[in-house]
Amino acid sequence: MLIEFFVGLSPIYQAIIATLFTWLMTAAGAGLVFFFKQINRKILDSMLGFAAGVMIAASYWSLLAPAIEMAEESSLPAWLVATSGFLLGGAFLLFVDKLLPHVHPGFPKGEAEGVSTSWRRSVLLVLAITIHNIPEGLAVGVAFGALAADLPAATLGGAVALALGIGIQNFPEGTAVSVPLRREGLSRRKSFWYGQLSGAVEPVAGVLGAVAVIYMRPILPYALAFAAGAMIYVVVEELIPESQLEKHSDVATVGAMLGFAVMMTLDVALG
Repeated sequence: MLIEFFVGLSPIYQAIIATLFTWLMTAAGAGLVFFFKQINRKILDSMLGFAAGVMIAASYWSLLAPAIEMAEESSLPAWLVATSGFLLGGAFLLFVDKLLPHVHPGFPKGEAEGVSTSWRRSVLLVLAITIHNIPEGLAVGVAFGALAADLPAATLGGAVALALGIGIQNFPEGTAVSVPLRREGLSRRKSFWYGQLSGAVEPVAGVLGAVAVIYMRPILPYALAFAAGAMIYVVVEELIPESQLEKHSDVATVGAMLGFAVMMTLDVALG
């Protein structure tokens, strides 16, 4: 039934609907701030680990594997196309990471990254998750945009599975922004507003990704691998370190295993 909802729509509209769903899931996670001023750190670490597991699985099954399959049709070696796109995705996030000021949840303002700024820590926290959400929205948009190429490797079920997986892991991300903001003294309403705002970039990135691959068909395998590289960069640079920050390594690792299993199941079952 869920897949049938997308049938007949253009890939761009599909990407818009899917990324609006992922944004809504970020808002739902941020909404927990109306019920809790703080969240148990073990629970948060398990949620962050879960998000990492989802993104790792999605990076391969929903992005890299189709990229490699599509690249086999090109004149270049498939491994070269996939590897170059993957590394470019990581390089792009590294550039954004160094340029845009931000601070990861759990870290003091003195450990903010990017260019030096006098912005408040609350703003830097929101920017950290916003950076994280750029590759997620891009990945969903590229997955739906790839459907316009009518290739066996690009399936509607796979794109829907990716959107579901990203949406599920966006829930703890919304919580990871709004609850710390509330703990720092912001009102519940402001904490929620800034928390959900971190996901607003996903529909924008999703539409850009879909449009790019629809109108520039040759870049499709590169775009899929690019999105995968950007997502893996976020996992290794942000999610895993944050989930291990309070030394709850077992809980975070179990969460990552479960997240990976959930995303793998979604992709295999729907894709």
